[in-house]
Amino acid sequence: MQVIKNFERIGEENAFAVLARANALAATGKSVINLGIGQPDFPTPENIVEAAVKALRDGKHGYTATEGIPELREAVANSLSQRYNTQVDSRSVMIMPGGKVTMYAAISLFGQPGTDILYPDPGFPIYKSMIDFTGANAIAMPIRESNAFGFSADEVLSLITDNTRLVILNSPANPTGGVTPKHEIDRLVAGLAARPDIAILSDEIYDQLIYDDEQHTSLLEYPEIRDQLIVLNGWSKTYAMTGWRLGYSVWPDKLFEPVRKLAVNAWSCVNAASQYAALEAITGPQDAVAHMLSIFDERRIATVAALNELPGVSCITPKGAFYAFPNITQTGWQAKKLASTLLEETGVAIIGGPDFGALGEGYLRLSYANSTPNILEAISRMHVFLENQGPPG
Repeated sequence: MQVIKNFERIGEENAFAVLARANALAATGKSVINLGIGQPDFPTPENIVEAAVKALRDGKHGYTATEGIPELREAVANSLSQRYNTQVDSRSVMIMPGGKVTMYAAISLFGQPGTDILYPDPGFPIYKSMIDFTGANAIAMPIRESNAFGFSADEVLSLITDNTRLVILNSPANPTGGVTPKHEIDRLVAGLAARPDIAILSDEIYDQLIYDDEQHTSLLEYPEIRDQLIVLNGWSKTYAMTGWRLGYSVWPDKLFEPVRKLAVNAWSCVNAASQYAALEAITGPQDAVAHMLSIFDERRIATVAALNELPGVSCITPKGAFYAFPNITQTGWQAKKLASTLLEETGVAIIGGPDFGALGEGYLRLSYANSTPNILEAISRMHVFLENQGPPG
């Protein structure tokens, strides 16, 4: 059998490979602390779970409308409108089976040989994987520590050519925890508004995980680009609902129907019970969200302080998400080699920066979506290793 060549170009998300290896080591009795996977360690709030159970007991377990149940689309639109002081029409909202599906849909709409798609580097690895799969040219937008891991508007705009069809943005960002300041977003929006032929995918999945009185600037706040804008968001990170596989997206009018048709062909609809759980998440009490954010903030401070005590390591304080992205260039190690060695020898599971792009070399990603004692124990093991083990010859 001959598989099409597109599949020779498709990549994957190495965090899941690290998770599998960590689980395999743990199964042998090795003490493993996983700081690799981007998953809150909190349970889904009970009121959300109960909403799904009630939906099932009430017989809500058939097909739904492809774009989602109307009341959930309306709740999403109302939430976005209130949080960002804008107007979002529920008819532009599509409920998705996770956040990656919005990436898949948007990149599929604009990616083909001869076109350029800009993506953040270091950034979520599925961006580049999907761009490569379509045959489009993946153009890396540098995300630099010198900019506190926010993008530079001027640098992004300098990469745009007549072949550019889509620009992918992510703030707060995975893997760096960077939050791009509003003045940079203002400059970028002004440049992109002058190019209405270019679509924008704004990945805002971490929009409610932000610290130090920073404010998330949603691209929904800019009416001048709404006809170009696709917004990716969901419930996984904010409500500890990773396994529910549930997301949402906001689309320009002219793109909604093509995406709806893609959904009909690819996934039909999102499972009904999860949608009723999501409705409760948005419209119900938000105390659990505030609690989780407070705990993440405490862990963030402890994580950065401990990382900065490691020999040859420095780490700026992330402003969003639940990741730290320490600089390890002074250790003498290559990032992926150090990450794999730490897992095998110390039981600490982390991700090498190059798994998020070529510009991730010299960095590691640690998730602080784990308990503070576990985080500090993991970094203590790293400290002992780096003190006693020099870089490979």
